[in-house]
This record gives sequence, structure tokens and C-alpha cells, in this order.
Amino acid sequence: MTHKVAILGASGYTGAELVRLIASHPALEIGALSGNSKAGMAMADVYPHLRHLDLPRLTTIEDVDFSGIDLAFCALPHATSQAVIAQLPKQVKVVDLSADFRLRDPAEYEKWYGQPHSAPELQEQAVYGLTEFYRADIAKARLVAGTGCNAATGQFILRPLIEAGVIDLDQIILDLKVGASGAGRAAKENLLTAEMVENASAYAVGGKHRHLGEFDQEFSAVAGRKVEIQFTPHLIPASRGILATAYVQGDPAAIHAALAERYADEPFLHVLPVGAVPAMKDVRGSNLCHIGVVADRRANRAIIVGVIDNLTKGSSGQAIQNANLMLGQDETTGLMLAPVFP
Repeated sequence: MTHKVAILGASGYTGAELVRLIASHPALEIGALSGNSKAGMAMADVYPHLRHLDLPRLTTIEDVDFSGIDLAFCALPHATSQAVIAQLPKQVKVVDLSADFRLRDPAEYEKWYGQPHSAPELQEQAVYGLTEFYRADIAKARLVAGTGCNAATGQFILRPLIEAGVIDLDQIILDLKVGASGAGRAAKENLLTAEMVENASAYAVGGKHRHLGEFDQEFSAVAGRKVEIQFTPHLIPASRGILATAYVQGDPAAIHAALAERYADEPFLHVLPVGAVPAMKDVRGSNLCHIGVVADRRANRAIIVGVIDNLTKGSSGQAIQNANLMLGQDETTGLMLAPVFP
């Protein structure tokens, strides 16, 4: 059975990635594409790498015909999805790629995003979209909130260790490197080639990054107590990819065993042999996550390295993985693409 989908915000990076992935998906058909700033344009004129596809022209959201649409991907800016999703027909399932529904507590949303949540009744219905940990709820949901790409990577490498109780919860440091596409397609001075090349910079330092709200929410729920990690993201001169390095206190063998056991049957998460370390290019363009564990020179300490493609497993691939479950498809459908290398 083929399901028709709409992509709202198709002119952004995550929207284009959705198109790329859905193009080879046997059960999804693109019925509508919106991009308010590019309305009236062909997708090929916005993204020439998609010119070989037969796609609808971009329209405004208001001009999208939702009759016959089974599911909408909302790849819209933060604070925009709330109002848009509230107006969608109730029969349309939704996967939201923004931050609007990730935090269950509206007060936490206001704390991290600086404004009140405008659709708290929808927030109550939203299921957090970290597929490997919420798949049963996702399969029954009408609205799924995709995770932040940084939050997904950090949780993949740390969440099983908190679940298993094999690390000190008060001694977690997460250092993360992310490519420029994680900041979206809008023009920004710090993303100019002259600013980025031969440069790397920390940002949102000192507990200011919004994805900390997700870490606090998820890690504390798993642990049954308050968990606050130290987290610093860094912008690096790469177009896509995330490399996260966690420094933890615990037995390295037990840490590796906990990760290997938790992900043994997961198609997209792969734990490498002890001592092996993954690189961003190992997963580029794929829905995969690779994780490595190395023993530190100090006793009872370990270093965990995880890599994903921020646009695929961190966003659009994860969105399709969730949509597959919501539409009764096999979770891996359309997503078993090999990474692009080099």
C-alpha cells in the first residue's frame, strides 16, 4: 500500500533530505511540498541535485490540499510548527522535525525557547521520537516529535548506560562536534566559508544549549532522579555529520557490554569492537549510528564515541523511521542505504 505524504518546509535542508530519502521509499509518495519563501518554484530550482525526480511544485502551506494526505512531515522553524499543526486535519498523522513538541512540560519549553507554548493540548498528545526507545508509543501516535540531532547522538551513547546503572550519573561530560547544516539553511555570518574554513568554535557554552532540555528530561526520567550533564557543542568546517565524545566514570567492559546488549537487535545502531573508534564519514548519508568504547588510562573511566549524520539519523531519516511505524510499515523501509564514502 502506498501512503501519500506532504512535506511542509521542503525548501530547508531537512525537507530536501526527506525528499531524497522518500524518492526511493516503496511505500511513500510525495503528494505536496510547501516552502513559503520559495512558493511557486520547482524543487529542482531550489535543489538541483533533485532535478531527476518528478515532484510537485512548492506552494505555501495554506495552498496545500490535504485531502488524500496520510501523513505530514513538518520541517518548519521552531515556534512555527505549533500553529501549523493545530490547523491540520485531524486524520493527518504528523511527524514534527522542529523543537516544538519535544519537551513534555510547557514550562520547560518556555524556559529553553523563551516563549509560551501555543498548543499545550497538542503537546500532551505528542510522543518523543527517539525511535529505538519509544517505538511502541510511536506506532500508535498521531503526533511524533522528532528529537534534536545533538540530543539523539548523546542519548544513543549514554541512555543505555544510565538504564543499566553502569556509570556515575554525576560525572558525565559530553563534547560534541557538528557540521554546519545543523544550523539550517538561513544565511548566518558565522556559517560563511571564510568564517568556517580552518576554524572550529564552541557555542552555547555553559549549559545554554537548548538540547540540554531534552537531555535533562530523558536522562532524569530513565534514572528516576535528576541528571544534569556537562555538554558543549562545537561547530566544525563540515557540511553534515555529528561526532559526540562522552567521558564517563565506570568499568569500560561493563559499559561496552551494556551498549552491545541494548543495541544487539537494532538495525541502525552498531557497537564496534572494544577499542575501535568511529568517524563521521563512516555514516555519512545513512540512517546509521556507530558507537565505540575505549578504556581511559585511568582506572574505572571510559571514553565513548558516537557518530551520526545529523540530517539523516539525526532528523529526516529518524522522521521516516517514525513514519514507517505510524503507517504500519517495517521500520527500516526505505532507510537501509549504505553510507556515502569518501
